[in-house]
Amino acid sequence: MTERKKVRLGRTGLMVTKTSFGALPIQRISFEAAGELLRTAYEEGVNFFDTANAYTDSEEKIGAALSDVRGEIIIATKSAYKKGDPDMVKRNLELSLKRMKTDYIDILQFHNPDFCPREDDPAYQYLLEMKKQGVVRHIGITNHRLFVAHEAIDSGLYETLQFPFSVLATEKDTEVVEKCQRADVGFICMKAMSGGLIREPRATFAFLQKYPHVVPIYGVQRMEELRQWLELDANPPAWDAELEAMVQKEREELSGDFCRSCGYCLPCPQNIPIPNAARIQFLMTRSPYRPYLTKEWREGMDRIDQCIHCNHCKSHCPFGLDTPSLLVSQKAWYDKFYEEHKGEARG
Repeated sequence: MTERKKVRLGRTGLMVTKTSFGALPIQRISFEAAGELLRTAYEEGVNFFDTANAYTDSEEKIGAALSDVRGEIIIATKSAYKKGDPDMVKRNLELSLKRMKTDYIDILQFHNPDFCPREDDPAYQYLLEMKKQGVVRHIGITNHRLFVAHEAIDSGLYETLQFPFSVLATEKDTEVVEKCQRADVGFICMKAMSGGLIREPRATFAFLQKYPHVVPIYGVQRMEELRQWLELDANPPAWDAELEAMVQKEREELSGDFCRSCGYCLPCPQNIPIPNAARIQFLMTRSPYRPYLTKEWREGMDRIDQCIHCNHCKSHCPFGLDTPSLLVSQKAWYDKFYEEHKGEARG
């Protein structure tokens, strides 16, 4: 088994691989393909796997592929929680344990709540009891909102924080990262590639190496993606003038309001594919565009015209975007691009 660089995950004391596995994308592939990915990651020395109860069959795939080496890996999962339903966390934890064929969870995280559960919260009290029983080893929280992140750190109640961090990070984002280090809160980095908008993995990897306490969970669903991160881990690129210039260009191109594709705007009552429709221009100019010229995508973008302006997406956006307006501007761009390239459309 390959020996990978490990870092201490804050006051959990857990030694996790600096290059870790984000298991959201494996819900999109078969059990066989997911099993091969997970097992390869383990055999190549990755010991930290992050999933969530809400990621459909992701937990089941982890259980199927890795339950026989449970004692050698560290698993973080997540549970949604809404005020007024403290039993939600209990139900989700029991389901996660069953799915992953385990009797304990290393890190149980509240999954992007719009508030910071405090010590007197019944769901937090339940997790404290589970921690006493050894069913949950550590309590964490994930979020996209700056104010919740700060509250979680300041509360002293959470051993880990999972938060977006990438080369596109603002000073306010970096402040959260540095605050976690001072408070000895383990920082788990999500959205390292900003939902697929960042094109250069070398720049991402080198940038995150500048923060020794940050643990990125790279989401993969193809073997070549996994191999890419493992190779970068084995031969990390230096943060040099070339990569810095590359990052500066990325920041200039992606400045202003852009959708990170977190998905918290869903469900849409008009079935608009918001997480990608709201950033279609970036997707089509920063990656092969023909997949977005299909009949399915044309129909999906046309559904923007049926928006009923319920503002569900806007009110649920953790980044404060005016999502309806963003969708309108993105559709106008798409319509023009489609007319110019529709002869290349397939299906």
